[in-house]
Amino acid sequence: MTRRLEGTVALITGASSGIGHATASELAREGASVALVGRRKDRLADLAAEITNAGGRALVVPADITDAHAAAEAVERTVEELGRLDTLVNNAGLMLLGPAPGADVNDWRRMIDVNLMGLMYTTHAAVPHLLRAAAEQPRQVADIVNIGSLAGRIAFGMSAVYCATKFGVGAFSEALRQELARQHVRVSVVEPGSVDTELRTHNPAAVQQQLDAHFGDIERLQSQDIADALSYIVTRPRHVAIAELLVRPTEQV
Repeated sequence: MTRRLEGTVALITGASSGIGHATASELAREGASVALVGRRKDRLADLAAEITNAGGRALVVPADITDAHAAAEAVERTVEELGRLDTLVNNAGLMLLGPAPGADVNDWRRMIDVNLMGLMYTTHAAVPHLLRAAAEQPRQVADIVNIGSLAGRIAFGMSAVYCATKFGVGAFSEALRQELARQHVRVSVVEPGSVDTELRTHNPAAVQQQLDAHFGDIERLQSQDIADALSYIVTRPRHVAIAELLVRPTEQV
């Protein structure tokens, strides 16, 4: 089988679990060398071993991308050790839900720092390398894929700041797409509906129960479903750009 990303390098943030973990594995199967960025070094090491044992190449890059210097260092280390950067997947995210009145504003700041600022810091550091890769073989195109959310299209109660960050991801992605399009750096946003990951477990038990009641017994998306969508985006021919992709569970209304 042809490995469509052979000779390229991808950096994935939030690679220690969920969508990031599945995406790293999927891009490695397509032939990309992958830089695994996240805060949980042990999980990154386990994933790197899985990829290496399957014949791929993986680099563990422990980093907190909410620190601009750390985000830039993660990008630079990727380029130094893997030789280039063709694909950036901004996946790291945090979802802390609850009523806005009386909320802990530190939770708001944490979501803004991870979902928006971390994404922007990593992108800022990566763009020069992506521009260089887009001008070179083997593909003469590079990709930034930002993981947004259905909550970046529709605002929901109990998630005001989370929605604000994901609306921001969509706006940032589209503006950047317009700036980089003529240089063949494609910018895409993937907006998942309900996905069965640990993201919701960051919330108190009462909030998790509300989420379960809201979604009922629908069959939720799995991380691999989003990884498949992302792989589709970055393996399109050079002249094809998927700017936005909304992926819902079939039963989610």
